[in-house]
Amino acid sequence: MNIGQKVLKELEKEISVNEYRRYIQRLEYDTELSRSDIAIFRAPNIFTAKWVETKYSKSIAHLFELENGIKPKVEITASKRKEGSLLSHKNMQKESKSGKSTHLNPSFTFDSFVVGSSNQFAYTTARSVAEKPGIQYNPLFIYGGVGLGKTHLLQAIGNYRTQFGDTVIYTTLEQFMNKFISSLQSRTMDRFRDTFRHCDLLLIDDIQFLSRKEQTQEELFHTFNELHSLNRQIVLTSDRAPKKIAGLVDRLRSRFEMGLTADIQPPELETKIAIIQKKCELDGIRLDRDIINFIATHMGDNIREIEGTIIKLNAMSTMLNQEITPEFAKNAVRDQLKEKQENITIDDIVGIVARELNVKPSDIKSKKRNKNVVNARRIVIYLARNLTPNSMPQIALYFGMKDHTAVSKNMKKINEIVENDENFKVLLEELSNKVGSSHRKSDI
Repeated sequence: MNIGQKVLKELEKEISVNEYRRYIQRLEYDTELSRSDIAIFRAPNIFTAKWVETKYSKSIAHLFELENGIKPKVEITASKRKEGSLLSHKNMQKESKSGKSTHLNPSFTFDSFVVGSSNQFAYTTARSVAEKPGIQYNPLFIYGGVGLGKTHLLQAIGNYRTQFGDTVIYTTLEQFMNKFISSLQSRTMDRFRDTFRHCDLLLIDDIQFLSRKEQTQEELFHTFNELHSLNRQIVLTSDRAPKKIAGLVDRLRSRFEMGLTADIQPPELETKIAIIQKKCELDGIRLDRDIINFIATHMGDNIREIEGTIIKLNAMSTMLNQEITPEFAKNAVRDQLKEKQENITIDDIVGIVARELNVKPSDIKSKKRNKNVVNARRIVIYLARNLTPNSMPQIALYFGMKDHTAVSKNMKKINEIVENDENFKVLLEELSNKVGSSHRKSDI
């Protein structure tokens, strides 16, 4: 084991398991070009290189000093040496063309973004903007609910353009506003404007917080005009469309709408499953299909929350030294599930199942015994038991059944069908997802 590998092993003790696996473990120490005063690591891509150098170069240098008494300059490069030849350090630096940017998360790339029908349009337009900035779709305005991937796409554009030497400014609206106020107070507005008006791409997250901030709106209006006149790309995200942002001056609203507006909808079940699989792949977490389906079906549409659930399961499994089984997963997220279930009613479920299976809601609640109605009623009972806090006696009372044993028989029957019919199992998962999605939309 060379000194570079030893240092990275020491760093592993100081950082999270996920960060080590995703970034640090992928570094290679260049023994041929490194010297006592310079330590060179090669990363698989420029995003990882920039992120590690920004966040951990000082820690790595300190660990080298502890190891051999000399504190070297640490450089992380995405360059690779050509087979059969030794590149000089200068040539290695030239191979990696990198623009300036504010801190971007290197994991937010187009390759790591899972595309489905709910976000296809936003993804395609973001990709087009990244490939031809300032030419079409300027500005690009992406909007959608919390945790659906807006920030991921925004930063993917920035990460893509840094490869071409572009200067990228990524900021949240809150950060922009705080810097603006601070510059006003310290009389350094020239420096502020130089930063935000002399970039190739300006990426602003959560623009909805601009509401009724008159001075900030005025400054952003002039910044927008300056950049747009120079064909510099502007990309904005919000939790709502421009026309729905209250307290936004008309001239700024019109600027936001003059390019292209793209929305992201809550992901359908298939996309959520793909997102979970991708997350597990990136973090080296193993979950079987049933657990993935359970998380996708029950944990809502917020991708950040879903990712948090996966990390929580992995952490608990590691700490308790237990395998992640379906029962383990359910116990781990019990409190989160309870919170979600408390606001779903049986009426909600009846309405959605009736619509999806083309059965009248009144028939589901009736005593009718034809095949389609019985099937729909069983599904409602199953979903009510799993998605609401109602007990079996309460569900029996809702349907006018004699007692809870009828509900128990229905649950047993539907579990038998699930065991033998994969298509029916998929139908249950899709209906469960629709119930949750419909409820969450009504809360927005």
